[in-house]
Amino acid sequence: MSQRSSLTIALIGNPNTGKSTLFAALAGVRQRVGNYPGVTVEKKLGVLMLDGQHCKLVDLPGTYSLAPRSPDEMVAVDVLLGRQADVGQIDAVLSILDASNLERNLYLLSQVLELGLPTVVALNMGDMARGKGQTIDAQRLQHQLGIPVVEVQANRRQGIDNLKRVLAAAVRAPANGPPRESPFPPEFQREVAVLQAALMGDASATPLPEAGGAAPAQSALPRYLVERLLLDTTGYLQGALSTNHDRGRQAHTTAAAIGEARKRLSAAGIGVPAIEAQSRYAWVASVADGVVTHPSHRVVALGDKLDRVLTNKLWGTLIFALAMLLVFTSVFIAADPLMGLIDEGIGAVGAVAANAMPPGPLQSLVVDGVIGGVGGVVIFLPQILILFFFMAVLEDCGYMTRAAYLMDKLMVRVGLSGKSFIPLLSSFACAIPGVMAARVIENRRDRLTTILVAPLMSCSARLPVYAILIGAFIPARVYAGGLIHLQGLTLFAMYLVGILTAAAVALVLKRTLLRGPTPPFVMELPSYKWPSPTIVVMRMVERGWAFVYRAGTLILAVSILVWAASYYPHNSAEVATQLAPSAAVLSARLEQLPQESPERAVVEDELAEVEHAIAAAYQRDSFLGQLGHAIEPAVRPLGWDWRIGCAALASFPAREVVMGALGVIYNLGGELDVGDESDRDRLADRMRAAQWDDTGEPVYNIPVALSIMVFFALCAQCASTLVIIRRETNSWRWPVFTFTYMTTLAYLGALLTYQIGMRLPPL
Repeated sequence: MSQRSSLTIALIGNPNTGKSTLFAALAGVRQRVGNYPGVTVEKKLGVLMLDGQHCKLVDLPGTYSLAPRSPDEMVAVDVLLGRQADVGQIDAVLSILDASNLERNLYLLSQVLELGLPTVVALNMGDMARGKGQTIDAQRLQHQLGIPVVEVQANRRQGIDNLKRVLAAAVRAPANGPPRESPFPPEFQREVAVLQAALMGDASATPLPEAGGAAPAQSALPRYLVERLLLDTTGYLQGALSTNHDRGRQAHTTAAAIGEARKRLSAAGIGVPAIEAQSRYAWVASVADGVVTHPSHRVVALGDKLDRVLTNKLWGTLIFALAMLLVFTSVFIAADPLMGLIDEGIGAVGAVAANAMPPGPLQSLVVDGVIGGVGGVVIFLPQILILFFFMAVLEDCGYMTRAAYLMDKLMVRVGLSGKSFIPLLSSFACAIPGVMAARVIENRRDRLTTILVAPLMSCSARLPVYAILIGAFIPARVYAGGLIHLQGLTLFAMYLVGILTAAAVALVLKRTLLRGPTPPFVMELPSYKWPSPTIVVMRMVERGWAFVYRAGTLILAVSILVWAASYYPHNSAEVATQLAPSAAVLSARLEQLPQESPERAVVEDELAEVEHAIAAAYQRDSFLGQLGHAIEPAVRPLGWDWRIGCAALASFPAREVVMGALGVIYNLGGELDVGDESDRDRLADRMRAAQWDDTGEPVYNIPVALSIMVFFALCAQCASTLVIIRRETNSWRWPVFTFTYMTTLAYLGALLTYQIGMRLPPL
C-alpha cells in the first residue's frame, strides 16, 4: 500500500442508492460532520481501516451528475479533482450503484471514470432488483467496465469485508491511472483540447477557484473542467470558477473562446449540451448489454401496490395527515417527561450553585444567566431528537418523498415545490431543524425562500404564550353542540396566522427578491426498504449535536447579556427605603417562629411576596426596565404598557423567556413554571389585575391578548434560528432580513389586531 501518511477515498453515488448506509457500514462511529469552507454543503468524513492503515473516507453529496449546477455538485467535482484544500488529493473513488436502476446510475459513473482515478464499484440493492424480477451479472459488468465490481447489501452489512479488501488493492494503484476512453465523438474531443490549449496560453483567461475553499490554482484547468465549461450552457460553472475580480477581460476572453468552440461544433452537426446525453447513454447501453436481464412481463412489486394508495390524492393525503398527527403528537407526549427531567436537573444544579455562593451578582450570573441559559436550550433537545427520529425513519424507508410529491400542487401555488414542504413541516416543532432540512432543496431561490419563511411556522416555544393568554382572556364558549370551542378555535387561528403569512411572504419573495420560475418538481421515488437503525441513530445524534452546539452557544451568550440588562444597575430606591426593611422584618420574625407554628406558612408567603416585589422593583429600574419605559409610546398603540414591552424585549433571544420575565414583572419570581397549572393561574390573575400607571384602567382585555399572540406568532424572537440561518446561507444578510421583515410584520399585525378588536363589539 502507498506509504503516504493519509490516504483518501471518495464515496459517490446517486441519491437513494444506500450511500449513507454504506458510509456508516465502512466508517462506523469514526465520523464527523461539518460544512465545506465557504459553502453550506454538508461535509461528512469518516475513517476506515485498510490493511492496518487508517484511510479517510469522504462522503460526497448525493448527485445524479458531475455537471455542476449547484454548490453540492461543484463541491463533488472539486473534491474529486483534488481542488478542495481541506480534503486534499483523492487516492481512489468508491462509486455505489443501485442494482435495481443500473442504467441510470451508470451515467454518473461514466463521468467519474473520465477523471482517471482508481475506481471501485459497490453494487448495492441487489435484493431490490430481484424483487423486480431482474437478474444482474456482476462479473460481466466488471469485465465490461474494466474495474472491480463488488456486490454488497449495505443495510445488512453483507459484502463489506470483501469491499474493504478490494479498496485496499485500489489505493495501491497509481494516483492517476490512464485516462478512460472518452464516450464523446472525436470532433468534440478535439475542441476540448483546443479550448484547454487556449486557456493555458492566456493565463489571464484561466478561471480560478474561489478563495477559501479550493486548493491553489494551477496554470491550467483540468481537462474535465474544460470539457464541462464547453458543455455548460447555463454559465453556472464559469461563474463558480471565477474569482471575485475575474469579471472583466478575463471572463470575456474565456467566454469568447467557449463560444467559438461551440460554433465550430454546431457547424459539424454536434449540438451542445445534447451531445453529452447522447454520448453517455450510448456508452451506458454498451456497458449494460447482457448485464441486466429484465422479466418478460412487468412484476408488480409490493412497493407498486403501496404507491397506489400512498400517492393517491385522497387516500394518500389522509394517510399523510394521520402520519403527521401521530408524529407531532408523539413528539409532545414522548418529549414531555424527558423535558421535565431536564428541567428538574437544571433546577437542581441551579439550587446547588445558589447554595454554594453568597447572594449577589456573581450568584445571579451563574444561576440565572449561565445555568438558566444552558437550560433554556437543553430542555428542547428531547423534541429535536424525537422529531428527527421519526423524520429519519420516514425518510430512510422512502415515505417522505411520497409526502413531498403529494404536497407539490399546494406548494407550487406560492412559487415553491414539494421539496419545501418537509422543512416547513419540521418547523412546527422547531424552526432550527426546519431551516437545516432545507438543504435538500437544490434550487437556490427555493431553498432561500423556504429558509426565510420557516420561522413563521408556530413552533412549540410559542405554545406557552398562547396557552396562558387564551386561558386567561378568551371566554370558554362552545358552539355547534360542544364540537367547537372558542379557545381551541383561537389556538388554531394562531397557527393559521403563521401558515397564511408564510404563504404570502413566499409568494412575494418569489416575485421580487428571489424572482424566478418555479422549478419542475422532479424527484425520484426511491424503493421502499426497512430503515437502517444505524442511520436513524446517527442522524438523530448529528442533528441533536448541531442543535446544541450551534444554537446553545449563542443562546448562552445572549442569556447572559439579557441577565446583565435586567440585573444592573441594581440600586432601586424603592427597595432600599421600603421593600428591604420589610423583608428584614419578616425574615427576623420567621426565625423566631417554631417549625410547627401554623403562623409560619403565612409569614413565608408574605416574605416570598416581598422578595418577588424586590425582584420586580430591581427589574423596573434595570437597563431593560428603563428601555421598556422608553419604548412604551411605540407599543401603546398595540394596547401594551411598559411591562408587556419589557417582557417582549427580553424574549427576543428566545421567546420562551417571556414567561419568566412576566413572572418577575408581576411579582411571581423568575422561577415561574408555565407547565404548572397553579403557576399559570397565578400569572393569569396578576395579568387580569394589572392597571395602566396613568389611568388606573385594566391593561389586558381580549384585543390586547390577541395583539400579543399575533405579535409572538409573527416575530423573529429566536436568536438561535437567526444564527442557523446565517450558517445555512453563509451570510448575515439573510438573518438580518428575516429579523427585520418578521418584526415589522409582527408589529403591524399586532397593531391591526388591537385597533380592529377595540372597534368590534365585545364577546
